[in-house]
Amino acid sequence: MPQNELRFDDLLEAARHSAVHLEMRDAYGVGDEDADFNEWQRSGNRDSDPSSPYWAPWVDLISRARDRGVTVRRARIVSEPVTDYIRYEHAGTPVNIQAGEQVRWLSRRNASDLMLPGCDLWIFDGAQVLFNHFTGSGDWADPPLELRTEPGIVKQCADAFEAVWERAIPHDQYEIH
Repeated sequence: MPQNELRFDDLLEAARHSAVHLEMRDAYGVGDEDADFNEWQRSGNRDSDPSSPYWAPWVDLISRARDRGVTVRRARIVSEPVTDYIRYEHAGTPVNIQAGEQVRWLSRRNASDLMLPGCDLWIFDGAQVLFNHFTGSGDWADPPLELRTEPGIVKQCADAFEAVWERAIPHDQYEIH
């Protein structure tokens, strides 16, 4: 993440029970993924080494959360046929799972009757929502993060995540279309 990375890390490090992530974009254009995404597009090979410089910080962060007893779940809503970026994400998801995340996928068509927030988000311990703001091209907006703790907002977002999670397909069963 950009300049607010420490804030995100601090929120995840403070989580005691759960951290859930809802992703709803078909493409991201964040600078810290450029080299890896470009290499994947060129070669078809995705960095899948959890100890690589690209993955190690994330794997360590998630592993520490898991070791504290935090359940980390990620749900991705995607259009089908999927974009190249989603193919890239799918190819890297085994590392997320190896680190301790549970990951599910939901076709946008199967989410059309769900009431969803306007942007990607994280929910920590069912008490805080961290909205992720992106530009139209998928890069981080300024400011990129917005933390909300109002119980009504947290509940709406948690309910939306759970509705997606209930319908979504586990990574090992999801086939790219």
